[in-house]
Amino acid sequence: MSVAVWKTRGATRNLILAEVARDEALLQGVLMRTKETPNSSELVTYAPFTLFPSPFPKAAFLQALAVQTHYNTLVDRISQDTEFLLQALASTIEVDDFSARLFKIHQQILNEGGSRSIVLGLNRSDYMLDKRGDQPPSLKQIEINTIAASFGGLSSRTPDVHRRVLKMADRLEESQHILDNNPAAGLAKAIAKAWELYGSERAVVMFFVEEVQRNVFDQRCIERELWKRNIPTFRKRFDDICKTIRLDQDKRLFVGGNEIAVVYFRNGYMPQNYFSEQCWEARLTMERSMAVKCPDIVSHLVGTKKVQQVLAKPGVLERFFPDQPQVVEQIRATFTGLYSLDMGPEGDRTIAMALAEPDRFVLKPQREGGGNNIYGSEIIQVLEKVKDSSERMAYILMDKINPAPVQNYLLRRDAPLAVSSCVSELGVFGAYVRQGKDLLMNECVGHLLRTKSSEHSDGGVAAGVAVLDNPLLV
Repeated sequence: MSVAVWKTRGATRNLILAEVARDEALLQGVLMRTKETPNSSELVTYAPFTLFPSPFPKAAFLQALAVQTHYNTLVDRISQDTEFLLQALASTIEVDDFSARLFKIHQQILNEGGSRSIVLGLNRSDYMLDKRGDQPPSLKQIEINTIAASFGGLSSRTPDVHRRVLKMADRLEESQHILDNNPAAGLAKAIAKAWELYGSERAVVMFFVEEVQRNVFDQRCIERELWKRNIPTFRKRFDDICKTIRLDQDKRLFVGGNEIAVVYFRNGYMPQNYFSEQCWEARLTMERSMAVKCPDIVSHLVGTKKVQQVLAKPGVLERFFPDQPQVVEQIRATFTGLYSLDMGPEGDRTIAMALAEPDRFVLKPQREGGGNNIYGSEIIQVLEKVKDSSERMAYILMDKINPAPVQNYLLRRDAPLAVSSCVSELGVFGAYVRQGKDLLMNECVGHLLRTKSSEHSDGGVAAGVAVLDNPLLV
């Protein structure tokens, strides 16, 4: 299905479809708080989304789903390999203060004997389609998110929106091809398993949330799934936690008088989240505790860009899958070119390559949250400043992925309806639970498609650049 088909039906028809789509999004709970009142639900709007689902190759989509459990296993195995993680991050923690603070907590927990009897991982691996010449598009990984992977909730609510739009547009057959998708249920299932293993019905799941909470409804979807299972939840910000956090003699974690079974991090992934030394002390206290952390500090570190780059080196994946060459092949097939900027000849070659052809690459710092990557002429500006200093080790270089644009309408509050040239990014959610050496759950639990105007290089839905979408498999 092409948007060109819709344009021939006239602007009036599309305006009607857009009005219905917005109302359906509100009916389905595809909601965000407004910029004006980000911490109040008195006034809400629809989360931005595409008017039509975007075409996505079926083979690439199934490839992304099939490899997700292997990525779950990879993250979990790296988190248990202390020597590898130290070697991988040695140069980064020399120059990146935020990574160094996180790693210091990790080392302190190790020195105290660790607290990882129950491990809960909720990951999202993000991909784009790379189109080179006449070759079919290939699936290439952008990154894997091991902390605060968002939109598992709202992406569970969008399929019915696009089904309604397609039915109104006399596209009944296409409406039946919109995939069922419920990451919220799968993510909650894993949290529930960790809560059950913790073993106290009085203990609660704490959603550790940001100071500004526009995306609260995405998280409420997961809370709702937990309450269906009679698992109590509450939401706390850093400020609340710092005031009342404590451990008892058995290292059970208490916040505001409530025993915490699971800490679900939707905060703590950016330096600015830690606005005082008390925040760092609270993070350390949580990591020391018997509560299940999602993620714990070591799994948080596994999600860094530097680890992603090191994994792409020849022979490294084999360390984690020594007798599984097919798994190694599946994972490696999703890698694009990743290059070190460490001091020495290899890093020098990377610098020279990037300065010669900056438009071929993306320069990535060790940051999450979207909007941090560096492109084009800005790569030259940054590298000219740091190329002769150890500061360059805070970055990695990645081949720029080149997706083929498609046309769609991006529905945003107070924005006129206009067709845009768009590119899409597929996220796949994974969930795993381990107790001791036993992996009790390892599943792919759903997907997320985000689409943005092709004029934007970086940024997600929460950053105000991308919008929610659904894949229409072709």
